[in-house]
Order: sequence, then C-alpha cells, then structure tokens
Amino acid sequence: MAILIFFVVHWYLSLFVQTFYLHRYAAHKMFTMNPFWEKAFYILTYVAQGSSFLSPRAYAVLHRMHHAFSDTERDPHSPHFSNNAFTMMWKTKEIYNNVLNHRVEPEQRFEGNYPVWNAIEKIGDSYYSRIGWGVAYVLFYIAFATQWWMYLLLPIHFLMGPVHGAIVNWSGHKYGYQNFDNNDKSRNSLFFDFLTGGELFQNNHHKLPNRVNFGVKWWEFDPTWPIIWTLDKLSIIKLKAPKAKTARTKVAA
Repeated sequence: MAILIFFVVHWYLSLFVQTFYLHRYAAHKMFTMNPFWEKAFYILTYVAQGSSFLSPRAYAVLHRMHHAFSDTERDPHSPHFSNNAFTMMWKTKEIYNNVLNHRVEPEQRFEGNYPVWNAIEKIGDSYYSRIGWGVAYVLFYIAFATQWWMYLLLPIHFLMGPVHGAIVNWSGHKYGYQNFDNNDKSRNSLFFDFLTGGELFQNNHHKLPNRVNFGVKWWEFDPTWPIIWTLDKLSIIKLKAPKAKTARTKVAA
C-alpha cells in the first residue's frame, strides 16, 4: 500500500508542477506571483520532479516552439514525425538539451518572461542530483515493496516529467475529438482529465493558449483550474482577469 500511495503522490505532485508552474506560468504567464512564491514553486518543482527535473526556461522555450510550429517538422514533439512515443521522447530530449546548454540559440520570440534560478537549474540537471533522487526512490521501494512487480514502477519515477510530456504530446495530438479547427492535429483526449491535470485538452489549449481553464465545454473538467482559482483567492498568485475570462465562443456543435 505504501508503494502505491508513494507512486500516486509522486505522479500527481510532479504533474501539478508541470502543468501549473512549467506550462501555465513559465511558458504562458497566465498569472503572476511575487518573487517569494516564484522561488517557492521553483523549489517545489525541483523536489516534485526529482530525478527528472525540467528547467523552466528550457521547458518554456520548447513549449513556445511547439505552439508556433504545431505538428510540422519544426515542432519539437509532434507524434506525426516520430515512429513511436519513445523516439518522440528522444527527439525532444535532444532539442531540450541543446536549448538548456545553449548549444543552439532559439528565435528571440521564444525567449524571456520565464523564471530563472541558475543555482537550482545547475543542481537539478547534475548527475549527482538525478542519481541521488533515483537512489532515494529505490531505497524507498526496498523498504516498503511487498511484491516484485512493484519495482516495475521505478522507471516511471526516474522519468516522471518526460513520461507526462510523452502522454500529453502523443495522445493529445493523435487521439480524441476536436472542438476547433486549429490547422494542426491537436485533440482533446479525455472528457474528465484527471490523468494529466487538464493537459489532454490540447485542442482547446491550442485554440485558446492563454486561457487558464483548459476545459471549454461544460462537461470538460480541468482539475488544475480549481486549484489555480483557489491560489488566486488566497493571493498566492494573481490571475490576469481578461485572459482568465475568455468567452466560450466558436465551439463546434
């Protein structure tokens, strides 16, 4: 039981920082926060993702590229230019590392307006940190695993951030329905997206990239939106009201 609880907590905590901090804040700046909370969520992102920590800067740049070049050959992670999810993940990793390590210079329009904390980035991307977190996961399993098959979950812990990204980008651009014609292959894969925190409303998001609530139709539930709404009411973040209240218009019947 302890192993399954640990897995679920790690899954959803890592998922939360990816959709809330890396995606909606770093890449899109759908809301603002003061320097204290920006650093607090930066640290939470490092702790939650652990061995698969993703740089907010590199994530933001790749995601902005994804929107600009959606489902074309220049898209860093379109499933339509890879044979399977693993080759897509590998391609994304190569582009991510090139951006992270400044081996390529992205277009200027993709740069800026994202959180930067060089010390945490240096630690998070180091082999010492990644291996250290991996060892911690293994030790937890040694202490609490009661069945051999539980150890099969460890690779997901090691690559939690990329696993979430692979699910969203593969499924969200291949399977599901479309509310909008976005001139790409984005899809909404789930009606109630508890699996990826609202991220699988890809078609909605590509049409309305600055809308905080990824659900558009009344039956599309984005579970991250109530959390964001609550954080705004607690004055931890501040929603950009005009973008948060985007009208539900032009939805296909």
